[in-house]
Amino acid sequence: MELREIEIFLTLAEELHFGRTAERLHVSQARVSQAIRTQERRIGAALFDRSSRVVRLTPLGEQLRADLREGYDAIRTGVARAADAARGLTGTVRLGVMGSVGHEIRDVIEAFGGLYPDCAVAVREVHFSDPFTALRTGEMDLALLWRPVREPDLVEGPVLLTEGRVLAVPAGHELAGRASVSMEDLADRVVFDPGPGLPGYWIESMVPRHTPTGRAVPRGPRVSTFHEVLTAVAVGECVTPLNEHVPHYYSHPGVVLLPVRDAPLTEWALVWRANGLPSRVRAFVDVAAEFEPRRFGQSR
Repeated sequence: MELREIEIFLTLAEELHFGRTAERLHVSQARVSQAIRTQERRIGAALFDRSSRVVRLTPLGEQLRADLREGYDAIRTGVARAADAARGLTGTVRLGVMGSVGHEIRDVIEAFGGLYPDCAVAVREVHFSDPFTALRTGEMDLALLWRPVREPDLVEGPVLLTEGRVLAVPAGHELAGRASVSMEDLADRVVFDPGPGLPGYWIESMVPRHTPTGRAVPRGPRVSTFHEVLTAVAVGECVTPLNEHVPHYYSHPGVVLLPVRDAPLTEWALVWRANGLPSRVRAFVDVAAEFEPRRFGQSR
């Protein structure tokens, strides 16, 4: 039995309608009928009961469907994997994320794995103090970073997650007892200094130098990792805006996290080098682009 004949048989066994089978396989209805008759002559018995207006599998047809299904699916999977390998769709996609935010796009990672089982996704941490180097050196294929990213050698791709913000303050701080705070509450309060080398537009989109009305937000202790930030807050050296997901994944003695009611949303987007993508990385981006941005705490 030819592979095409098997495909026709299994499709008709599913649709139980000659017209729909022909339409689905992009062949004529006569071609479907001919293929089934050929199979029945070869086997020596009917595979479908066509005595009424409804097409049904005969017991022999039921048995043949069960016998063929697994093998046919295995052949299709093997051919698809070979085609993926020929296009470079094997290997590992190296994805940089900040802290636990990668957990929030696990549905994208799982969808990619389902479509490309010969590809893996390796999630690695990047720090806000050096978000771009691993991309530029090729250590990472992609990174999930907050927008905007306006670097000429990098591409900002689809937004996958949006979220609000919280303000981290010491437990004994005058703001600690409030239910929420405003961006204006940053005025004249020291925030951390991320150090040199970062584009000002990027870090200031998260930790501004001025409040919305233009009041100064002074820089204080220099830190380079998220845990250093929490420690600096806990000992009273600074306060700092963080993202809404933080209190769901982290706690730190001496730190209180307050919702910022008027903060702009953080938008997390995939970012990659502008000089082209390997096929497997392009495939990941294409899968991700099919997802609507999800608001933190809500279903996609």
